[in-house]
Amino acid sequence: MSSPKIILYTNRGCPWAHRAHIALKESGVEYEEVTIDLTKPREPWYLEVNPRGLVPSLSYNGEIIIESGIVAEFIADAFPSHLLPPSGPVENSLYRARVSLFVDAFSKILPHFFASLRAASEEERDAAAEELLATIKKEVEPLLASTEGKGPFFGGSDKLTLAEVQTGSFILRLLAFSKPEHGLVSAKLSTLLEQTPRFKRWAEATVAHDSVNFIFEEKVVADRMRAKFAPAKV
Repeated sequence: MSSPKIILYTNRGCPWAHRAHIALKESGVEYEEVTIDLTKPREPWYLEVNPRGLVPSLSYNGEIIIESGIVAEFIADAFPSHLLPPSGPVENSLYRARVSLFVDAFSKILPHFFASLRAASEEERDAAAEELLATIKKEVEPLLASTEGKGPFFGGSDKLTLAEVQTGSFILRLLAFSKPEHGLVSAKLSTLLEQTPRFKRWAEATVAHDSVNFIFEEKVVADRMRAKFAPAKV
């Protein structure tokens, strides 16, 4: 049986498109990459691929899949690996449900992350970091209890799971942007995260993984974010 023809329409600076890159690399899938310029209106040919004009889009033998979370899960299902078990036995279905819940819980911290990027002062950034920490404590930290004494990834796995695929690009940015040289997220965040040791261990292991960080150009992305949100800080 011949290998499927896969085309990924993407932009490596986009955290949502980044999800597809993580899934494809970790699954060992060969694919063609087409870069979409997000700084200008989408060309008509791309709107035929994806009428929403967003990235990523994935072509699988001509069938188009859109929306980053759906694309990532499709890759995990289409190319079985350690990322996600088949839905089969009820134990697997329960695990998949736990992954979905974790990704949903993680999404609750993103508004506070974006609030930090839009903050007009250090005080506002610090306040956003406190809200972010409170949300991690409430929503995410309890769901990482199964990692204690086990592997660092979701469920105590020694390998990446779909949970890291769906969240890794945002964790990269969260931790990177809190560095003093970038100043996009409160510098207090690193200290605050000491209060959530499970999350801190999980996050640091996730961003250190090659499948997560291999396309991330930290300075380029940070400079782009600074330029994008600069008007809010005037």
